[in-house]
Amino acid sequence: MNAVYDRPSLWLRLRPVLAGFDAPLLLVVCALAALGMVTMYSVGYDHGTRFVDHGRNMLLAAGLMFLVAQVPPQRLMALAVPLYTVGVLLLVSTALFGITKKGATRWLNVGVVIQPSELLKLATPLMLAWWFQKREGQLRALDFGFAALLLLLPVGLVAKQPDLGTALLVLAGGLYVIFFAGLSWRLIVPLLLAAGLGLVAIVISGDALCQPDVDWQVLRDYQKQRVCTLLDPTRDPLGKGFHIIQGMIAIGSGGVTGKGFMSGTQTHLEFIPERTTDFIFAAFSEEFGLLGVIGLVLGFCVLILRGLWIAAQAPTVFSRLLAGALSLSFFTYAFVNMGMVSGILPVVGVPLPFVSYGGTAMVTLGVALGMLMSIARSRGLMQR
Repeated sequence: MNAVYDRPSLWLRLRPVLAGFDAPLLLVVCALAALGMVTMYSVGYDHGTRFVDHGRNMLLAAGLMFLVAQVPPQRLMALAVPLYTVGVLLLVSTALFGITKKGATRWLNVGVVIQPSELLKLATPLMLAWWFQKREGQLRALDFGFAALLLLLPVGLVAKQPDLGTALLVLAGGLYVIFFAGLSWRLIVPLLLAAGLGLVAIVISGDALCQPDVDWQVLRDYQKQRVCTLLDPTRDPLGKGFHIIQGMIAIGSGGVTGKGFMSGTQTHLEFIPERTTDFIFAAFSEEFGLLGVIGLVLGFCVLILRGLWIAAQAPTVFSRLLAGALSLSFFTYAFVNMGMVSGILPVVGVPLPFVSYGGTAMVTLGVALGMLMSIARSRGLMQR
């Protein structure tokens, strides 16, 4: 009789809450976060409380991931329209009443200072996944056109702030949803060919296009300078080209095995600007070398592939589109960051997931992981 009144153990009480969490996804994220903490300890040891703050940001992201994972995909779908609407209204308010710093109007004071564009990284794929779920079984070309308008509205508002990096991430997240929804290759291939030809034309005529008297019209002057610096960093080696040159030197000096933990000379002699944020990959490469980079890239590959596996197993159109878009968004983060540090993409201020310092970006990543966990968890609970 006493056994009836015994309190259940802590594990028995937590088990229903933890049931369905995707273990492979959780393990690879923990591994990437551990690499991030180790790297931050090395590169941020003389940046005051940066290492401690990075740990706090990771704990906050982990807490948000856990909470969002408890929200079933049906509830996430119900939040799509309100979140998107609020996000767009906040972007409009930012354009009208926002705080301007260093020529960019990206922040809004609503009692606390926020950056509304971060919300659209998640709200845009949510909204597009909701749209295609509603149009399931009756998709027409007009539906893809409306989806493009839903995507271009926030992208245009963010790009106008200007914030090219965030605009790129919002655009990529939305395009992934549209692609997975069944966009025809007849449209995709011509766009890719046109983009490729445009890049070739820019590279070939780079010297002429980068003259000071040439106005690119569609890009601001500083954005033009970033592209021109990418084409030839030696144009201004002590100014705008300094970041790229020092990043490439650091990556190359790491060799195969790296210089060792806390032993990166380019890093600790402060030749690498923004070494705890956008350019942390250069510091990581210098200290851990090619082998460390291979391990980091493999970690991101496992994360992305596991996310795509979750998408493939999802039971609804909304869940599949959202999981697929979020998974490839991690690819966009990692590819753009590594590419700009390595000198193959313009510098656009995109962090390296779970490695770079940054509270807002870490929160966004934590919520995105929570959504992925929610989709995986809902399927796991359905099978029980």
